[in-house]
Formats: sequence, C-alpha cells, structure tokens
Amino acid sequence: PYGRTALGPLVMADFWTAHGYAVVTQDTRARFGSEGDVYEPHVNEALDGYDTIEWAAAQSWSTGSVGTYGQSYLAAVQYMVAGESPPSLKAQMPVSGSTDFKQSWIYHSGGAFEHGWMAAYATSKARDTARRLGLDPDLPDFESELAQADGFRPLLDHSAREMPMTAWADRLSTIAPYFADYLANPDDGPHWWNINLRRRFHEVNQPMYHVGSWYDIFEEGALEGFSGITARGGVHARPNQKLLMGPWGHIGYTVPTTGGCGDLDFGPNAAIELKEEQLRWFDHWLKGEDTGIMDDPPVRIFVMGDNVWREENEWPLARTAYTPWYLHSEGGANTLNGDGTLSQEPPGNERPDRFVYDPDDPVPTLGGNNLITPPGVFDQTPAEQRGDVLCYTSEPLAGELEVTGPISVTLWATSSAIDTDFTAKLCDVRPDGYVQNIQDGIIRARYRNSLLEQELMTPGQSYEFTIDLWATSHVFKPGHRIRVDISSSNFPHFDRNPNTGRAIHTETELVPAQQTVFHDINRPSCITLPVIPR
Repeated sequence: PYGRTALGPLVMADFWTAHGYAVVTQDTRARFGSEGDVYEPHVNEALDGYDTIEWAAAQSWSTGSVGTYGQSYLAAVQYMVAGESPPSLKAQMPVSGSTDFKQSWIYHSGGAFEHGWMAAYATSKARDTARRLGLDPDLPDFESELAQADGFRPLLDHSAREMPMTAWADRLSTIAPYFADYLANPDDGPHWWNINLRRRFHEVNQPMYHVGSWYDIFEEGALEGFSGITARGGVHARPNQKLLMGPWGHIGYTVPTTGGCGDLDFGPNAAIELKEEQLRWFDHWLKGEDTGIMDDPPVRIFVMGDNVWREENEWPLARTAYTPWYLHSEGGANTLNGDGTLSQEPPGNERPDRFVYDPDDPVPTLGGNNLITPPGVFDQTPAEQRGDVLCYTSEPLAGELEVTGPISVTLWATSSAIDTDFTAKLCDVRPDGYVQNIQDGIIRARYRNSLLEQELMTPGQSYEFTIDLWATSHVFKPGHRIRVDISSSNFPHFDRNPNTGRAIHTETELVPAQQTVFHDINRPSCITLPVIPR
C-alpha cells in the first residue's frame, strides 16, 4: 500500500536479480498503480495474492516456484495468502507481520484499541486516497492534525484526545471508511475471522521463516505464526517452520538491521545482514540448493542483557520454569518511592494499594512495542513518579536471572467503575537508577473473561485479571532489580478507557475511577516470569 517505487530498500530487487531471481511487486487495490478508488486494508489481499502468485508462476521466465518476502504490511499480506496455500507458493519469509489483524494489529490482545498507530495509519493512507480522488484542497486542514505532514506521524495531542473518537472517523469517512468500522467492532468474532490466520493455521502447508523483534508492535505475529503452524499446520508446513527474533523495533529490518531501538544499542552482534539469511532460505526452497539452512536449529533468538544470539529447538523453550513473583506493600506502592516490593514469597495479610485513574490525565507512553510513537527502550522514571503508577521492586539480584518466553500478570483488583483498564509493565532497574522497560500489556475489564463478549463489573467487587505481556528474552544482571508497574493507562499507545461502561468510540464523558489492587493470602497478585535455568 506504500507504492512500488518507494520500497527499494525493502524490495532489494537488484540484490535478488543478481542472484538469479525475478522480482514481482504489486500495489494493493486502490493504491498507486492498481485500480479502485477507496483503499480497504486486508479485505482483498489474500485472493489477490493468490492470483498474483499463480500468474508469476505461469510466466515464461518463471520456473513455476514462487516465494514471498517483505516487512510490515508486506509481511501481513504473506500471512493472509498463506491460508490460501497457492500451489506454486513454495516458501515464505514474513518479517514483522501479524497473524491476527483484530488482536495484534488493530486491537491489542487485551482488548484495547491500538490508538496511537491506527489513527496515524488511517490518516496517512487517507491523504493518499484524497489525492487519488482529487480532494487535494482539503488536505491542508486535514494535515494540520498531524505532528508533521509527511509520512507516518502521530496525531497532535489535542487530536488524539478528541471525543468522541467517531469524530475523527467521521472526518475520514469518505477516504478511510475502514477506520469507523474498526472502532464500531471492538468485540472479536465472525466480523474479523476472515482476516485471522490463527483460525486457519491448519490450512497452511508451505515452509515459512518468521522474523520478529522484542520491541515490535507486531512481535506477537512472528511468535504465534511459528508456534501455531508448527503445532497445527499442514504436513509439509509443520516440520519446516523457522523463527528469528531480534532486539529491534518495527522499522529495524533494514540491511543490515539496527543494533536496537530507543535509548539502548545492544551492540554490534545485534545488527545482522538479514538478506543473506533470506538468500539461504529461498535458495534452499526455490532452487533446491543445499545451503544448510534446514540443518540449523529452527529457532534463533537474541538474548538481551547478554547481547548474544542463541539457537533453540522450539518456542516457547521446553526447559522454561514459569515462576511467580508476588506483589507486596503496606498500602503505599504509589510511585517509585513507595513501599511496593516484589518477591517469590506469597503474600500474607497485606493492605491493598489504591490510586485514581483519571482518563483526562493518562499515563504517557514511553517506548515499548509501538509504532508511530517512539518504540523500544526508554527510562520509565518519569512515569513512575506519578501517583497513579504502583511500583513493586525486588531486592538487588545476587545472580543472573534469564527471562525468555511469554509473560503474564495475575492482578486482583476492584474499581469504582463498571469498566476500566489495568496495565502492567516489566522493568529492569539498573544500579545507576535507569529503569529499562522490558515488556508491557493491558486488559480492558469488560474483556476479562472473553474477547468475544463484553461483561461489565460490579463496582467494589474484586476480580481476577490476566494481563498478557507478550514475550521477551532478557537477562537481569547481578545487582539489578526486577520491577512491575501497575496502572490503568498507556496513552496514546492505547485508547483511554472513559470508565463509563458505554461504547468507548462514541463516548463523550470521562469519569475518574478509584482503583484498588490486592495482594493478600486469598488474592495473590503476581507476575509469572519464564525463567530459563542457568
């Protein structure tokens, strides 16, 4: 959807043709050289991709064997066509894509809307559609809502906060109508299932090499794609899946890759020549050459902290010891200067912690698995100085602690609202005081039991929430401390919950909520870490 001529660094046509390949790129429907007026993401890409693959295979210059590669949207469309299994498709290598557009592209797995990136994405694509339809005179006012008028840029703060959210959708109604559709369908279900490869892993029957990153907004796609197809794919697909996870952000797959993102560079080992790995992959599957790539272990991950690449035989790792670390305090865990602690000892009779979540003053996004807003590693101290952030910190570690795999937080809490959000963030507190964010997540209370159906709360009643923090590979070094931050917002990464229980996209009222977090004998809030024995 970005234009064939603009993708030289990602397509690398000169590189591939020099190695005996023909390269085909295609504009999606209603974009640049393709027909159509109004762009609709994800709607036609699966069948259009099938047709293009079979067309390429039938050309006189083709051997009949086709492979697909590409990053971001160019990876997303690979996952979409994967479920169609075109007969001429012999191998794929999606880099930073999503297998479930509802739950890891448009919404988060916890039910919150990916506001920061989706609003900017729709705005960017809408500008091009406006030009296509001859609506150029409207562009100056339209672009005044953006931080900058070129490329993918975040909305200005007042635009991101505009209520109702449908006002922004109405502004885009003729040039990005899909944005309104996204907002109006927050529940998972049949509306979304046709663009959800997770439900069709059993229909995938080609080798795939999944590439992702620990700080990528679509990190979940590579991990889910590899593990899901390995477990449930077709006979030819299951034993021929590979996974590579680096320490980058979303726009980190240049050639070579970057050494990290945000404040932290993970060293020269982190930057790799990804195109050489791609060449080994396709030479094996399309040319039948013995490149040795299938003799390597199927999983290769970058272990942050140690800053080394390591090969593994599966994901998640079979030797993982899932270990709970429990939240503790005497009722004063607010801010990094509070009395919140974290340990492997289950809680006793402890006072709960309380804070006020005011959606008119949300906790600002500081790095993480983002797109548009800066991703990666940033010092979390500014957020942890707020009274609406609870901080639970371990004692300095006596030895190394490796955390590699999926992470979750079990949170026992009540709210004065019938619907609200709870967020969790895993951090590494260094001896010099720098607080490195490792992973974070969010749960929308109405989706605590199911993403298919909303269920509001009874104010004051305690509930158990599970917050998915996705996954990482990170080593906490001796002298470092583990910290878990609990709050109720992460804006503009996620949309704000107005706490009213009504439809969020049409809401015009913001109501502060009194939040209570429990950690006692009967309600042991904890983070479960995937500890790798050393």
